[in-house]
Amino acid sequence: MTTTASPAAMTPAGGLTHRQILTVLSGLMLGMFLASLDQTIVSTAMRTIADKLNGQTQQAWVTTAYLVTSTVSTPLYGKLSDLYGRKPFYLFAIGIFVVGSMLCGFAHSIYELAAYRALQGIGAGGLMSLAFAIVGDMVPPRERGRYQGYFMSVFATSSVLGPVLGGFFAGQATIGGIDGWRWIFYINVPIGILALVVVSKVLQMPRKRSEHRIDYLGAALLTAAVIPVLLLAEKGREWGWGSPTSLALLAVGVVSLALFVPRERRMGEEAILPLRVFSNRVFTVSSTVAFLVGVAMFGGLTSVPLYLQIVHGESPTRAGLLMIPFMVGIIASSFTTGRLMSRTGRYKIFPIIGTAVMAVAMLLFSTLTVDTPIPRTMVFMVIMGAGLGLSMQTLVISVQNALPPRDMGIATSSVTFFRSMGGTFGVAAALALLFGSLAGNIRDRAVAAHLPPAVIEKFKHATALNDTSVIATLPPAIRRVVLEGFADSMHTVFLTVFFLLIPAFVLTFFIREVPLRSMGGLAAARAEADAVGPQRSADIELETAKAETAVL
Repeated sequence: MTTTASPAAMTPAGGLTHRQILTVLSGLMLGMFLASLDQTIVSTAMRTIADKLNGQTQQAWVTTAYLVTSTVSTPLYGKLSDLYGRKPFYLFAIGIFVVGSMLCGFAHSIYELAAYRALQGIGAGGLMSLAFAIVGDMVPPRERGRYQGYFMSVFATSSVLGPVLGGFFAGQATIGGIDGWRWIFYINVPIGILALVVVSKVLQMPRKRSEHRIDYLGAALLTAAVIPVLLLAEKGREWGWGSPTSLALLAVGVVSLALFVPRERRMGEEAILPLRVFSNRVFTVSSTVAFLVGVAMFGGLTSVPLYLQIVHGESPTRAGLLMIPFMVGIIASSFTTGRLMSRTGRYKIFPIIGTAVMAVAMLLFSTLTVDTPIPRTMVFMVIMGAGLGLSMQTLVISVQNALPPRDMGIATSSVTFFRSMGGTFGVAAALALLFGSLAGNIRDRAVAAHLPPAVIEKFKHATALNDTSVIATLPPAIRRVVLEGFADSMHTVFLTVFFLLIPAFVLTFFIREVPLRSMGGLAAARAEADAVGPQRSADIELETAKAETAVL
């Protein structure tokens, strides 16, 4: 049934009321919840899953497969949805994610699971970026922060809920006669089906008729440029950064990128990632900051759960619960930022403050020791969450507002893409720094504690602690030295991320604050169409009006 809002109920959001927007958001948030929950719920249970599938040494491929396909597909969703409309691609993303989840639950080997996770990743690549793009279509930039705060809440909630659910399912031998770990994937199915139903019913957007060609070669070259770099970031520490495999992957990535740039220049507006967007200073600077924020978020925060589990001996489930303050910081700052942006129309100050707050949080994390009380650590989490909430949504809005409405998908997916790339490199760098410095820090602590040479020699290599559960079985004096070594290595990670946030902070001053548009993407596109011709303008206006009034 279609519902037409009365003039008094209309908002500047292209004609949609607040209630109508929230109705659409309910479906978008379900889709986003699928993708964000899946990342954390699987990581918590991965060791158990690998044991069940006899693939402990190959388990990294399960994570890498998902990461590669979700990252590579993100810019493709953005471009294609700009050409042919958001709704069909968002429904496709949900559908392929649900199918991948079902198949993951059926997996009988670690390699099958990796293949099915790759399929899941193809769906995940569109769930987050298209959700933000759809909001950009409906809501004017000045009001957008108010609604994107809901998305940040979903992200923060899943970050905490994922480890708890993952630990619960992995800890059950069977549930309803099915292996407990398989429910980690099956739980996505009812949520995904609900998301499909809700989005199909409430999301009505104008259909696009496009005569554009799809840049298949450009998409292939972009994929060939990104995949080797992601694989190298994930597996380089294991293979060796100077190994033939690593160097070959690097060469493939560089050559593909070198071919991709002239290809996109020749394709012009048909390009899968039009190079003209990089001439926009807001886009270039904001995307660079998004990359560095991704490094800080995923790289720095990778060490916090490790600190809780290894140094303080917390279980994965309890460590997830202890991350709740991080969620509180994100939610509080996201909603506050959105309201201030809506009231004042200003946004440049928020990423400036946000990157500064994150840098302070990293300095505070670098003070953590074996004896640091957990409540103090939780305060640091609130500070870090506040910094992320101030930065992440504002960077997306600044790019959406700076580029033409027709590029809404490219703008949104590009920021997501660069942040995801930053996250990949952040995690890889954090783990490399952590385990690369671990053996030396333990030896230094052992020497300072005057432990016997035999003990010092035992920890000559970090591989002696491949299974961190052995730490609990060590004699108290040795256990103390090992935990102090871990804390010292985590200091190195936190300080490195702090130094990476300095250029991010400096770059935020170069984000040009463009006045926020007073119309959503659909309404702005309709206004642009007035210059095309009376008949085509009337067609677009009719399509847009139908989309706005058929939401409910």
